[in-house]
Amino acid sequence: MDLSDPTRAVTPTLDGTVLAVLAAAGKPLTVGQLAQQAARGSEIGVRRSVARLVEQGIVRATLMGRNRVHELNRDHVAAEVAVLLAGLRNELWDRFRSEFKGWKVRPLLACVFGSAARGDGDEASDVDLFLVHPPFPGENKGSRLTPSVMSQIADALGSFAVTSASEDPALQWETQVDRLRERVEQWTGNSLQVVDLSLHEWRRPAKSHLALLSEIRRDGVELCRVRAMSLWSSVAVADG
Repeated sequence: MDLSDPTRAVTPTLDGTVLAVLAAAGKPLTVGQLAQQAARGSEIGVRRSVARLVEQGIVRATLMGRNRVHELNRDHVAAEVAVLLAGLRNELWDRFRSEFKGWKVRPLLACVFGSAARGDGDEASDVDLFLVHPPFPGENKGSRLTPSVMSQIADALGSFAVTSASEDPALQWETQVDRLRERVEQWTGNSLQVVDLSLHEWRRPAKSHLALLSEIRRDGVELCRVRAMSLWSSVAVADG
């Protein structure tokens, strides 16, 4: 799937892009405004697309002062298709969130980052996912946690409890991540690349992770986060 313009998974023409922009805008737009907001296409191409869509009745064209503006005809029988096209990226994020809710060992933090988050990738781009997992037995804890932080971790980890004492939470985690890779490829056709840090690596990141963490803070799409992680959203980079 073209991560900059998911409508191309349905139609290669500009019509899908134009319909998605109009559905998301919720207000009349000039051709120039449409071209600025469209993920692809020239103003001439957008103008031709709009003309076709007006002929089909799914787009209304009216005069607003001296400007000719266009809006989605939400009474049209195909209007819901335009709404779906506009929501394809959000649908992908919602599928991630739904998937995490079903995990036995859930992430403390999960964010999409990179081109998928920025919306400037293409059909060959990976979907980059950043995960922070709960402490697993035997992991190097690094620095000690303050009593207040430990209390919040204990509260947060209540939802991550493993159902059987005989089960290995680290193995469960790896199994879930591998299954998610398969599902993301089914959902999009794109590969999923995962950066997976432990809680302690997140709190005391290596210098090699600082640039990545800054990027995630800048333009990452948050998929899930436990309340306690807000304590470390700014500490993670500073503590390195």
